Amino acid sequence: MAILITDVKVILTAPEGINLLVVKVETNQPGLTGLGCATFAYRHLAVKCVIEEYLRPLLIGRDAEAIEELWQLMHQNAYWRNGPIENNALSGIDMALWDIKGKLANMPLYQLFGGKCREGVPIYRHADGRDLAELCDNIQKYREQGITHIRCQNGGYGGAGYGAAPSGTPRGAPDGIYLDSRKYMRETLRMFDELRSRVGFDVELCHDVHERLKPVDAIRFACALEPYELFFLEDAIPLEEGEWLRQLRAKTTTPLAQGELFNHPFEWRSLIAERLIDYIRVHLSQVGGITPGRKLQLFAEQYGVRTAWHGPGDMSPLAHAANIHIDLAARNFGVQEWSGTEPPNFVIQDLKGPKEALLDVFPGLPEFRQGYVYANDKPGLGVDLDEAEAAKYPCESGVTTWTQTRLMDGTLQTP
Repeated sequence: MAILITDVKVILTAPEGINLLVVKVETNQPGLTGLGCATFAYRHLAVKCVIEEYLRPLLIGRDAEAIEELWQLMHQNAYWRNGPIENNALSGIDMALWDIKGKLANMPLYQLFGGKCREGVPIYRHADGRDLAELCDNIQKYREQGITHIRCQNGGYGGAGYGAAPSGTPRGAPDGIYLDSRKYMRETLRMFDELRSRVGFDVELCHDVHERLKPVDAIRFACALEPYELFFLEDAIPLEEGEWLRQLRAKTTTPLAQGELFNHPFEWRSLIAERLIDYIRVHLSQVGGITPGRKLQLFAEQYGVRTAWHGPGDMSPLAHAANIHIDLAARNFGVQEWSGTEPPNFVIQDLKGPKEALLDVFPGLPEFRQGYVYANDKPGLGVDLDEAEAAKYPCESGVTTWTQTRLMDGTLQTP
């Protein structure tokens, strides 16, 4: 009997105060459903609308096993294609269909991708601090947990919190997060100089510019970081000015990671083919889910570019699990960002606090142990959703402020 889609549902939940969007695909086989992540935390209602009003009617009655056919159908159905709203909507359904496929095969997804290349996935965590002493303390806590790759920031991405314009800005400048790029570069270089003198070179350190530098400054910054032997420097060049990556690559030996904001293969194809980056950093739901993510991973492998998928708190545990399944089967895996979805018996004292609510809503998360994350061997993604628990944590719609970043003269700067 053909496995047909009978319904597509959207579940909104925010167990950590971050809006998450889950898609549930139901089939005509009793008890056979799939779950996927469609989280676009800052425009979640727009994604919900696309799924419920456009993709659901398109999919009902179609073959749930025809993943490639359905992805292409959804992608082209609106004529105008791509972008975060459409891609996240596609992702939720795509992941759910892969979840169903794994359940039909009675295999975890990594087996459908050819099986494991490694038993566990090494991760990196974020360490920050109000000063260098607190930053070093946080690094030490992670090292005690077996984590050998750590992203270091000192006070975020070079700006204070959202609020009134600081002194030195024009009179009447609007509220925002104000960035002093020259000061940020000086302080970050000083931070890495102190860190290497204190923690040595046995721990792999990363840093995220978050596209907040002008390209010429990013080139100078990457060159100045070379003595500190970073594992990678992330998003040094803004997406809109990607042509500068050729000059950046030619000038520095600091490994480069890029791609958190990518939507479309045109944005990464030449960067990989010309070997202008060392790590591809896409957000899996942002590019449309497992189907395009797996194609990207295989494409990057041909050019020696390694994966370091985006893994922040503003993606659901279903997407974290999808990352892990691809990582396990990827020969060109590099490292995995991990936002801290540990099981309840794992006590961690970091900047984000406990995760009990998230774990209640999403049973079956991949497990962290001594620096590595391990997928469970349940069929499909291996993560479930407790809808009653999810309903306890409603999403909120408000004005996003952390993206209202500005230069010192008040001009908006991409966040």
